[in-house]
Amino acid sequence: MAMDRRKGFRFTTYEAPEQTPFEKLFEIFQELITHTSGDVEEALDWLRELDKEYELTDDDYTIDDFIEDLKAKGFIREEFDTDGQQGDEGEDGDGGGNLSITAKLERMLRQRALDQIFGKLKRSGAGNHKTGKSGRGDEHTGEFREYRFGDALEHISMTESLKNAQINHGIGNFSLSEEDLVVEDTQYKAQMSTVLMIDISHSMILYGEDRITPAKKVAMALAELITTRYPKDTLDILVFGNDAWPIPIKDLPYLKVGPYHTNTVAGLQLAMDMLRRKRNTNKQIFMITDGKPSCLRLPNGDYYKNSVGLDDYIVEKCYGMAQQARKLHIPITTFMIAQDPYLMQFVREFTQANRGKAFYTGLKGLGEMIFEDYEQNRRKRIKG
Repeated sequence: MAMDRRKGFRFTTYEAPEQTPFEKLFEIFQELITHTSGDVEEALDWLRELDKEYELTDDDYTIDDFIEDLKAKGFIREEFDTDGQQGDEGEDGDGGGNLSITAKLERMLRQRALDQIFGKLKRSGAGNHKTGKSGRGDEHTGEFREYRFGDALEHISMTESLKNAQINHGIGNFSLSEEDLVVEDTQYKAQMSTVLMIDISHSMILYGEDRITPAKKVAMALAELITTRYPKDTLDILVFGNDAWPIPIKDLPYLKVGPYHTNTVAGLQLAMDMLRRKRNTNKQIFMITDGKPSCLRLPNGDYYKNSVGLDDYIVEKCYGMAQQARKLHIPITTFMIAQDPYLMQFVREFTQANRGKAFYTGLKGLGEMIFEDYEQNRRKRIKG
């Protein structure tokens, strides 16, 4: 922008930063690797198809050059057989062993998901993630007060204290006394333990809609948000199909749907077991699901399954789990990616049994809703 005295402001045309060939392909590759659940070979096959259709590369920079750059920059690596030998040469003749993504790219995928889903947080500044009580805490409030005996030295605002001393004593006879000291108030950060449950039953990829990839992105974004912005909070992630099991955050890019039914009870049981071991008083469960509960594990180890309608036996077990969580003061927020009236009625009754919350939503805006509910639940739990 430049100023012209006669015409006021004159705006020059904004030009976006020029991307290198690698950067352009890398944006696409990150999206593809998320959709292929970390399968590098499949993602590269898709990239080659896109290259044929849209001419993403030229003779100066080819897909093979891109692959070599991915290796050189530490985003992918070649895996070797147990005998230390590389695998067979691929169909495209690029040679080498099997390719897999590295921990560096796993972290980058989480950060990318955070930017895509919660990017607005950067514009809104620090979030309200604290108690309403001020005192000797660890989060600055932006408000000042006089120094009191016992206040930590690192909380003294030297700028405000020097200004106070100048007003009180003047510049010619400058001195700094205890009465001049000013302290910036702090607040305690309350801790929240969250379990995120993700439905990986087969219906998450049925009906021509990929529902697992958005759910996976939300989980990666939430994990990155909590670990970087609220490190005192905890997030555990579990998946549930015929059974339920925890997964580490680093495995999120590889998450896939299986040929499973939906054992909601097993997921809730595991979630509550995880939260019982947490010392935090504030606890909550988020559940992302698109289908009805259709499976239970019987005491003898067999599965009881019924995919036709809502099975009363399974449904009552779900209501029982919701009531147990309520007695443990664990609210459950359900994000239901379905619009079937009978399923919505089940979720309403389930939510009533827990006194939790439910969102009947598609995939659009899922991440924003989860973040907003995360913050709201936290404030309510802290005040309560």
